Amino acid sequence: MAPASTIIAKLKVQLKLSIARLRMVQQKDEAVSKQQRRAMAQLLEAGKIESAKIRVENIIRSDITTELHEILELYCELLLARTGLMEERTCDPGLEEAVKSLIYAAPRTDVKELQQVRNLLVEKYGKEFALEALENSDAKVSEKVLKKLAVTPPPPELVTGYLEEIARTYGVDWPKRPKAELGEPPGYADDDDDDDDDDDDESPSGGQAHKNMEAPIGVEGAKGVEEREELSKATPPRSFGPQSPLRVNPPSPSTDNLHPRVKGTLDLKPTKKMQDVGTGKGTQIKEPIGGTIPDVDELAQRFAALKK
Repeated sequence: MAPASTIIAKLKVQLKLSIARLRMVQQKDEAVSKQQRRAMAQLLEAGKIESAKIRVENIIRSDITTELHEILELYCELLLARTGLMEERTCDPGLEEAVKSLIYAAPRTDVKELQQVRNLLVEKYGKEFALEALENSDAKVSEKVLKKLAVTPPPPELVTGYLEEIARTYGVDWPKRPKAELGEPPGYADDDDDDDDDDDDESPSGGQAHKNMEAPIGVEGAKGVEEREELSKATPPRSFGPQSPLRVNPPSPSTDNLHPRVKGTLDLKPTKKMQDVGTGKGTQIKEPIGGTIPDVDELAQRFAALKK
């Protein structure tokens, strides 16, 4: 058995290589996933729903694999940051989950660098430790890793959710809305095509007809200009209260949460002083020192009093 210092030095190198390889694989998978999503959008637009439902499972499996690689990358970074704890002969409790998860997941991935990390960990902690990790007899392997490695077909709800998200991203109308929701088609000024021959004598001349056709467009244009002017003059409501200048973006969608949103945000409650300022109760107009400015009549009375 090689000295512990030699194994740790080799392990550092392989962990760095594994992190770089995992990041590169994730970028490659994301590029391929974008192409596949665009193809799914084309299938939905063409009405090939059943074909899209079958092929979208490849995208789901690719996303699950990418999420697994992200977890393994974090475990590699954790071991690289805590290599000082690996000098001992036994595994530190704070590293046991990461070590056993890497030993369990490495044979089930295509990343060769992870295989080298696994071999070094087995050499460091022994075959019995590795056997416990592979069988997960002590339930130390991460539940997320076990879930990502499970070979099960995706539920129908996840498939439908993926298709809806792809359709929304690429602007495809799917699932199709009923015609009642779309409303009636716009009517035209002249729908009697059969009576065109009878009304030729009563129809206006070309110049007059051109003016009649342009009149509604001008009215709509003027109305649109007025609406835009009103919107430009509008001011946002002031009843929202104070707002924080910091904004938290929701996390990116995953197979566990297709529509993520920020939860647990605390609404700032205005203080009593702020409420008084907003309602005008706390602001009192102070009179200038010496009273108000006298008017002309009052000045005349004062001059008359002085003359007496």
